[in-house]
Amino acid sequence: MAKMIKITLTKSVIGASPKQRKVVEALGLKKMHHSVELEDSPNARGAVEKVSHLLTVEELS
Repeated sequence: MAKMIKITLTKSVIGASPKQRKVVEALGLKKMHHSVELEDSPNARGAVEKVSHLLTVEELS
């Protein structure tokens, strides 16, 4: 089974740039405190890195 990461949007995208808003939307996050579980892949990690100041990330086993 592949490793998973749980991503939670903890800060608002109101002050974020349009590119950052699109990244948050592409991760599947809709509103504050919404969480999604994604496969731990380089694509997901790269997107998380772009908006890491808005997210919290937990490693799931």
